[in-house]
Amino acid sequence: MSDYTHLKDRIAVVGVGNTAYGNFPDRDDYGLGAEAFRNALEDCGLEKSKVDGLLVCRIPYYARMGEILGLSPRWTLPLPPHGRMSAMGIIEAAAALEAGLCDYAALIYANIGRSRRVNYGGEESPGVWDPFGFTSPGAAHALMFQQHRAKYGTTTRQLAEVSVAFRHHACLNPDAVMKQPITIDDHEAARPIVEPLRLLDYCLINDGAVCIILTTKERARDLKKPPVMISGIGGREAYETASIANYDPECWYHQARDVGRQVYGMAGVGPSDVDTLMCYDNFSPTVLFSLEGLGFCERGEAGGFVEGGALKVGGRLPTNTDGGHLSNSYMQGWALNVEAVRQLRGECGARQVEGAEVAQFCAITPCSRSIIYTRG
Repeated sequence: MSDYTHLKDRIAVVGVGNTAYGNFPDRDDYGLGAEAFRNALEDCGLEKSKVDGLLVCRIPYYARMGEILGLSPRWTLPLPPHGRMSAMGIIEAAAALEAGLCDYAALIYANIGRSRRVNYGGEESPGVWDPFGFTSPGAAHALMFQQHRAKYGTTTRQLAEVSVAFRHHACLNPDAVMKQPITIDDHEAARPIVEPLRLLDYCLINDGAVCIILTTKERARDLKKPPVMISGIGGREAYETASIANYDPECWYHQARDVGRQVYGMAGVGPSDVDTLMCYDNFSPTVLFSLEGLGFCERGEAGGFVEGGALKVGGRLPTNTDGGHLSNSYMQGWALNVEAVRQLRGECGARQVEGAEVAQFCAITPCSRSIIYTRG
């Protein structure tokens, strides 16, 4: 059982905001972050002067962000510009709110990777992705999927179901970057990157920003939108895999099982109770690994589980209903948490999961985290 059990239903998400996603060479990360912050304030009807907690991620300097926003926070936390930080940041902010270190926390993420042509891996990151000859994180995921395919018979056509479902959702999302529908055959015909992964198995790199505002359950009652409660939290690190280019021969299965026990135990739900899943999809195989590790299906059965549009809205487990990293935008988990909140509020229009009451975010990676959100 998670040590965070005392936080169950104590902290609420009360405001969410984002910018457009795309290629904005004339804008910087501070300007994008300020726009997302303004949108989140408007979303919840909170006065800016009440924000006394500030967490920033992938923003060069937290003090400059605070200065631009006109904030003088009591609690501040900068996070590094890596993926997987979203749930870490949300959990840390929840703990700070419960401890009384702040009353209203604004969490701001911004990315200008598209316009500045940022690459992940390759020659720009020697020594990080080099073990076993890897030159990028995609290579590690390709090798793990090769193993999964050899052990369990998983096919690339099954893997394609992930990309096809998420592109379908992106076509229903006005904010998403990718709007061209794709088929399984399109996936199979796409340009190879690292065997057996192809172009449509890789996440996007885009400019944009996200803001999430948290407060306590009691304070949430005074704001504009119904609160979305943080009901479960789980986390586990795996430093032995983080140090070798994100490669794990077990596909993070064991730590995912532990994360699942924590998050479901704290929330008092199980995989069958989850109405919609927001799954960190830097590469499409990560989704299959997550489904197995968290117990949505048995080990080795994720390929069959996702067949037939199972991950689409209307399927057995609507997943990444905004289009995810593969087709909405690569906001490194932050936009997926926003989508979970909007689903529980019933704000997602054509991609809305009918009657959604339980939404789960998960990032099954070397630094695994998961959050269960419920309607307040």
